[in-house]
Amino acid sequence: MQQQKQFKVLLIGDSCVDQYIHGSVERLSPEAPVPILKQFRETKNPGMAANVRSNLEALGCDVDFITNSETIVKTRYIDDRTGYNLLRVDQENKIVPWSENTIYDCNDYDTIVVSDYAKGFLDYHHITNLRKKFNGPMFLDTKKTDLSMFHGIFVKINEAEYSRVKSINDNMIVTLGDRGAMLKTGRDPRYEKIFSAPKVEVFDVCGAGDTFLSALTYKYLLTNDITKSITFANKAAAITVQHLGVYAPTLEEIKCV
Repeated sequence: MQQQKQFKVLLIGDSCVDQYIHGSVERLSPEAPVPILKQFRETKNPGMAANVRSNLEALGCDVDFITNSETIVKTRYIDDRTGYNLLRVDQENKIVPWSENTIYDCNDYDTIVVSDYAKGFLDYHHITNLRKKFNGPMFLDTKKTDLSMFHGIFVKINEAEYSRVKSINDNMIVTLGDRGAMLKTGRDPRYEKIFSAPKVEVFDVCGAGDTFLSALTYKYLLTNDITKSITFANKAAAITVQHLGVYAPTLEEIKCV
């Protein structure tokens, strides 16, 4: 078997712990019309930017990771019998913004990936400064709305985030859920192209955007072709949504889709 190419990635972004409380629901509470969850299992996984790291590493990338030290925990209560997510509770401590004092040479990396969940770790200037320092391809997943500031960066956002943007980027990928993804390579709507996604049974969309971003980055480093990269990322995300919670598909799994 041919050895897969390893790329060196600098990943920067806000991270959390994704916690799942599993149980079964057999009745409603007599005190209020809410289900009673009988808890029997708990799982924890790295979430947000830390999930991007897991996905990049699953594809064989060597990742250096800069993230917040403060704790963010997202706890989801799951009825295992139905797979329903009954409740999510977020614990968020105040995040100290990145001080940029980490010692690194950007150009030691094949790419820089920014996973910006808007929890306070990254501001606009953090991202634009990285672009000024780095000569290679850069990928950004962000909830920020002024995307015109990110010239020369591949910006990946979802459809809901796209509906809220105040300005757009010249290299933008918009994920569309089960409809796939849209590539916008200019400000003219004629420069839009839709890439369909594989038809699969969706079990949980948690972490699908992280998988898409990671797969998009890996394939672009391999091919230098954004269209091939979007197709590959759609396949990877289609695997993740068939699993409960965050999931990092391997290269072998994606090749089978």
